[in-house]
Amino acid sequence: MKRMPSHTIGALEYDSACPRALALAARLHEGLVIPAHPLALTAERKLDERRQRALTRYYVEAGAGGLAVGVHTTQFAIREHGLYEPVLALAADETRDAPVVRIAGVRGGRQQALREAEIAARLGYHAVLLSFGGLADAGTAELIEHARAVGEVLPLVGFYLQPAVGGRPLERDFWRRFAALESVAAVKIAPFNRYQTLDVLHGVADSGRASAIALYTGNDDHIILDLITTFRGLRIAGGLLGQWAVWTRRAVEMLDSIHDNPGACEWRRVASELTDANAAIFDAANGFRGCIAGIHEILRRQGLLEGTWCLDPHESLSPGQREEIDRVSAAYPHLADDEFVEPNRDRWLR
Repeated sequence: MKRMPSHTIGALEYDSACPRALALAARLHEGLVIPAHPLALTAERKLDERRQRALTRYYVEAGAGGLAVGVHTTQFAIREHGLYEPVLALAADETRDAPVVRIAGVRGGRQQALREAEIAARLGYHAVLLSFGGLADAGTAELIEHARAVGEVLPLVGFYLQPAVGGRPLERDFWRRFAALESVAAVKIAPFNRYQTLDVLHGVADSGRASAIALYTGNDDHIILDLITTFRGLRIAGGLLGQWAVWTRRAVEMLDSIHDNPGACEWRRVASELTDANAAIFDAANGFRGCIAGIHEILRRQGLLEGTWCLDPHESLSPGQREEIDRVSAAYPHLADDEFVEPNRDRWLR
């Protein structure tokens, strides 16, 4: 097994695969807000390093316990544009002294996934969020061997990505076998489907390692209800979410309050409000085509991004999406954190 340099997560140190995964899981079991980090671009669709750093500073000061970089919200196309390592390096540099779990998105076939995991390890990331993009035809056994190989480089966070944005169905038996790998520290559950969400929970519960794995919601359409639900003795501790790339300070306050009082009646109301807001931001009405641009639009309105540009010039806000964002912003001002961003923005943009 390839031995990677030791890293520190808060007060937790690790230097071999099994202890690394267990130390990471212990930190993640606390329940963290982990934004999926967007990509800041100029009007010429080039990396805007100043605003990319500003976003990271925003998340850290908002109280996020982790960052996921190189994931869907960062735009998978960073790989084709030669931006994978530069973008990961910027976030690593800005969080070097922060008590933040750094998670790198990894995807593609074996060679690509290993190369990306090794880049992440060299830059000081603590784990990889393993996507099976590029492995659409692989069977369960092949996927497990793929995960085992990547897990020799860094601990794994499993990822059930919804098919609408590039994921594939993964049956209950896959999750049982995946969770049994000692390199697995956590699973992000993001199929946007309640039946498939339960498949993950069943699989983890049956793996024999349920207590060693932290569960995180990635169901941006069901955030609050995921966080207040228990199933077969399991609970979802926190979230790794594109939705939490915006209004992050409020997300941190919300998760803290849920941990203090998960049974409060208000969460049912807030759950519906947040799902309505997410539908507008993620462009659910148009099959999520404008989901990344919608995140950018909120950050643009707050002055953190200059525009909503994506690497793909055809990826933009859908017709009517801006008006839907206007509606939810006016209807649910308590979900936003403008009063936190406004006095700090210029300092983050220094």
